Amino acid sequence: MNIKSKFSNKVIDLNASAIREVFKLLGKPGIISFAGGAPATEGFPIMRLSDIAKEILRENGGVALQYSVTEGYEPLRLWVKERLASQSIGTDVDKTVIVSGGQQGIDLAAHSLLNEGDAVICEEPTFVGGLNAFRSYKAEIYGAPVEADGIDVEAVEKILKEKNNVKFIYTIPTFQNPSGITMSLEKRKKLLDLAKKYDVLILEDNPYGELRFDGVDIPTIKSMDDDGRVIYVGSFSKILSPGLRVGFVCAEKSLVERMVICKQTSDVHTNSFTQMMVYEFVTKHSIDEHIENLRALYGKRCRRMIKAIEENFPPEITFTHPQGGLFIFCTMPDGIDAKEIVKKALEKNVAFIPGATTMIDDKKVYSTFRLNFSNMSSEKIEMGIKLLGNVLYNEMK
Repeated sequence: MNIKSKFSNKVIDLNASAIREVFKLLGKPGIISFAGGAPATEGFPIMRLSDIAKEILRENGGVALQYSVTEGYEPLRLWVKERLASQSIGTDVDKTVIVSGGQQGIDLAAHSLLNEGDAVICEEPTFVGGLNAFRSYKAEIYGAPVEADGIDVEAVEKILKEKNNVKFIYTIPTFQNPSGITMSLEKRKKLLDLAKKYDVLILEDNPYGELRFDGVDIPTIKSMDDDGRVIYVGSFSKILSPGLRVGFVCAEKSLVERMVICKQTSDVHTNSFTQMMVYEFVTKHSIDEHIENLRALYGKRCRRMIKAIEENFPPEITFTHPQGGLFIFCTMPDGIDAKEIVKKALEKNVAFIPGATTMIDDKKVYSTFRLNFSNMSSEKIEMGIKLLGNVLYNEMK
């Protein structure tokens, strides 16, 4: 039987994430991976979470293991709402809901808003999880380049002038994935003004915003939103643990109600046990102290990777200098296919993500690639960049 002939048209053209495909190779002995977007495992508060888990099961196991409300574990939901309010995020027109990681927040927004043929404007490059979510709803995707200070707002306005089917603009304005670039305050304001002018929404994805290790904080776009136009997605994945699968959305109430209905058809509710674990951690321990430790760790590793790149990469390669987050984005001379470099690097036990994965048309040749600095020790960063530098020099002769 040709089961593929039965696939829905929503998924038949979707390809597996190249990032996940590279993950399959990471069991290879000795591999040094700069491929994933994983936080440092040594940053997980394992012993504290272990104690919390035991206490929850012992004292409140019936609640932890039972069905729960779709909107989320109420104590955690209210805690998130208060923390967002302290950052000027959320108004009387908004509501907060707990979701199964930031990825589900993106998907629920797309599910609730997109009809086939509707369009989304994305930064280019951008997060492949966002791209695949929008593709799965048969949306048109228009790209606007990422510049040194964030999305090209003139390109965004050009698209909005020419296309009348745009539902929302998807952006990761702070420590963008994959570029590591942070959008300037001026551009954030301009993007919000454009959304108002052309009556579209903004989906602001902010999984890395708490991980600033250099520079000063810039207000979120959502903090400037006065009419419920911005859908704000956050997560505990990068600041506590991705395996817990706990994220959140703050958006206009009627949209959140639609998202809740969509979530009921997907997973009913986010894992009650892990929600309770997150709540106990953030109320019994200092989440801010924990985040400060992560910032120090990631700042050290980022600086080590930049120094290693400067010492070992061909001088023709340019790269970003992030002030936070998890990624550095590299650009080789035009015409060099990063997908071919990946193959050569894997032979030397080094993995990274080619730029094509992060582009709307991932079939084209791109000379860019993403490096993750958070999940390898400083020693492995130095070793891996040196090996990768040798590959790059050989391929660029």
